[in-house]
Amino acid sequence: MTDDKNWSLLNGLALAYIGDAAYEVFIREHLLKKGFTKPNDLHRKATYYVSAKAQAVLMQKMLRKEEFLTEEELLIYKRGRNAKSHTTAKNADVTTYRISTGFEAMMGYLHLSKQRERLEEIVHWCMATVEEEGL
Repeated sequence: MTDDKNWSLLNGLALAYIGDAAYEVFIREHLLKKGFTKPNDLHRKATYYVSAKAQAVLMQKMLRKEEFLTEEELLIYKRGRNAKSHTTAKNADVTTYRISTGFEAMMGYLHLSKQRERLEEIVHWCMATVEEEGL
């Protein structure tokens, strides 16, 4: 694949697949920088940021925050949220899982389309929100 691919045409679940990984890397690096090094601590702390519930809460906050998301980001989020997945989350209801899939799709799109600055802006906002509000 070339870098000039129109990633906005990719289906929502494929975007969520890569978005989940991209977001998780940011979170893991953040936790290591904060001094967490034990695997159990890292895993437990990471769930505050990466669980379906946390992602759904963060997404809902972004949606309520006026002019926080671009039209394109909103479109990608909705594509991910509305995608028909044949799997379900083990610890989340269907609505929460779908919202978190939209969150991950948006992250995946920003990652694949090389919008690094915007991706970092959103991820840093998410991390600060989790830490300030204790999600």
